[in-house]
Amino acid sequence: MTDDTWGRVCDELQKSVGQNNFTTWIAPLELIDLEDGIASFRAPTKFMRDWVSRNFAEPILSELRRAGVSAERVDISVPLRQVANGAKPAAKPAAMPVKPRKPARAESEPLPGAPLDARFTFDSFVVGKPNELAHAAAKRVAEGGPVTFNPLFLYGGVGLGKTHLMHAIAHELQVQRPDLRVLYLSAEQFMYRFIQALRDKQIMDFKEMFRSIDVLMVDDVQFIAGKESTQEEFFHTFNALVDQGKQIVISADRAPGEIKDLEERIKSRLSCGLVVDLHPTDYELRLGILQTKTDAYRTEYPDLQIAPGVLEFIAHRISSNVRILEGALTRLFAYASLIGREITMDLAQECLKDQLRQSERKVTVEEIQRKVAEHYNVRLSDLVGPKRLRAIARPRQVAMFLAKSLTTRSLPDIGRRFGGRDHTTIMHGIRKIEELRATDSQLAEDIELLRRLLES
Repeated sequence: MTDDTWGRVCDELQKSVGQNNFTTWIAPLELIDLEDGIASFRAPTKFMRDWVSRNFAEPILSELRRAGVSAERVDISVPLRQVANGAKPAAKPAAMPVKPRKPARAESEPLPGAPLDARFTFDSFVVGKPNELAHAAAKRVAEGGPVTFNPLFLYGGVGLGKTHLMHAIAHELQVQRPDLRVLYLSAEQFMYRFIQALRDKQIMDFKEMFRSIDVLMVDDVQFIAGKESTQEEFFHTFNALVDQGKQIVISADRAPGEIKDLEERIKSRLSCGLVVDLHPTDYELRLGILQTKTDAYRTEYPDLQIAPGVLEFIAHRISSNVRILEGALTRLFAYASLIGREITMDLAQECLKDQLRQSERKVTVEEIQRKVAEHYNVRLSDLVGPKRLRAIARPRQVAMFLAKSLTTRSLPDIGRRFGGRDHTTIMHGIRKIEELRATDSQLAEDIELLRRLLES
């Protein structure tokens, strides 16, 4: 059977079993041989071998037959340990059309991680003041040598570059250190594989696979919060890898101490390395991103002209996150190309009017009150009511401070929305928070997190 035939079979399998199942279970298989009606494959672990044999052997066999291959049985084996230690496998990996290319991994045992996006490299990451520390730390980890911080914990709001940096680390390690076993996956995928291992009584295979990794990268770790069994296994995996001197990279939407329902021992472990906040983008960084993307589009749209000032206008007006910013530019270039017009200020305003309108969304006092009450776990009625307990008074003052900072409401107007309080009470609350921010780091972090949530 040729690679082209197996490639066509892979295309059909994606349709029949679904993209996620194909990427997780079938794509990592290596096609070894087809002899005497037996299609032989190699799986990276016993757990994967058993799972694929039980759940996907029949679909694979069916698609092989549809492609004209005379196959009676699918046989899946597990490689010898020396393959994992760097010896070259006898057979080359099967063709996998939709899986991102991994040239540096060709000689090592594949791991069932999430696919990497070929666009997310260090070369395509635009560095500015808000993300320069995170970028430098990621580059240091990507060298593959010993580092002084473990784990590296990246956190920040949506679309600020956490996932981009994690993919960039994995890509760089594949090139610089192909001998290392690197696994990137989301916290949700970690939990899914753990549950499947429990259900199929394959927990030892699960433990063996995760403890044999040289670099483990887990994205969006906040999603395991509240999942007791998954947290337990994650904690033991974390400890085992750190004790072996293996590198761990974690990302989340907030700092370890701010993740609700995450066990204290895990928070402590995650905080013992380097914790880096990717701050919201500033104007200079947004403009740099737009200029970089525009240069990349020049090859795709060589005849398209863009008037002076358009990129500056977009960088000023769209400030929520990088994904929305890049999406706006993509839409603008596609729109101008389709109608055959130069990208002018008028065209940009016409094409992006919905995104520009959304970026002008005004934060309301009521919205601030809801978010603050939710963050501090107090009742909204107590927040605006007369109670003076410290557990309620401090969140109330935080809400007053944010109302003054993020809205155009006057002090008397804010007072009316806080149960009819006098404007001098509002002023006192704002001054109190301003004083405390300078000395109370936890309060400063709370305010920054709430500000990001409200402005996103």
